[in-house]
Amino acid sequence: MDLGLRGKVALVAAASRGLGRAVAEELAAEGASLVMCARGKEALDEACEAVRNESGVDVVGVPADVSRPEDVTRLVREAIDRFSRIDILVTNAGGPPSGLFESLGPEKWDEAIRVTLLSTVNLCRAVLPGMKQRRWGRIINITSITVKQPVDGLMLSNSLRAGVTGFARTLANEVATAGITVNNIIPGYTRTQRVEDLAKAVSEREGISIALAMKKWEAEIPMRRLGEPREFAAVAAFLASERASYITGTSIQVDGGWIRSLF
Repeated sequence: MDLGLRGKVALVAAASRGLGRAVAEELAAEGASLVMCARGKEALDEACEAVRNESGVDVVGVPADVSRPEDVTRLVREAIDRFSRIDILVTNAGGPPSGLFESLGPEKWDEAIRVTLLSTVNLCRAVLPGMKQRRWGRIINITSITVKQPVDGLMLSNSLRAGVTGFARTLANEVATAGITVNNIIPGYTRTQRVEDLAKAVSEREGISIALAMKKWEAEIPMRRLGEPREFAAVAAFLASERASYITGTSIQVDGGWIRSLF
């Protein structure tokens, strides 16, 4: 299936590893030019080189911390300077730390708001004028299963990713007539560094091994396994495509059936 992405320009946040990198790889495989960002320059350079060599597309790496508004402004400016436009935005950021409510002080909440919610708001604000002018755009937010079924011990994620969902659903209505779609993808337990970190936190909190923590999650998933980043990335590529032009305001779960709700 030709997704119609050749010649499009995609900006993927937090793209040096995990789901962000998988999405960048998938979009590049479909022929999209890429701007990849991450906080760590060394890891970002390595990821950009790998994607460039594998796909042959034009890939630019911009070190940036998306929790900082000034970094978001610079990131988008550099992307437009290089490619003249941004057609596809994939918002993403490292998940907020795990913890129960009483362990999370005001500074933790402030930081999580900047990283999880405001990074998405600021990235969207920066790319929307160009998308509206061209009357075409795709905004895809990487959120979490916590927006549909809260996970114990993830107070910050449970709270703030729900905020991203509300923001995206409202924005989708506001920009639909401009040919711009806004959707969220909900990853379940996927084989990434983030999940390994969460397993370590569970291990320490419950006094069990990391392997046992992983196995407990696998037992909750109808498919009885963790997801692979490439499986998630395939959904992102479709939502970014011409084929998904009538899909907006949705939250699509890629979780092996973990979420048990009907909606």
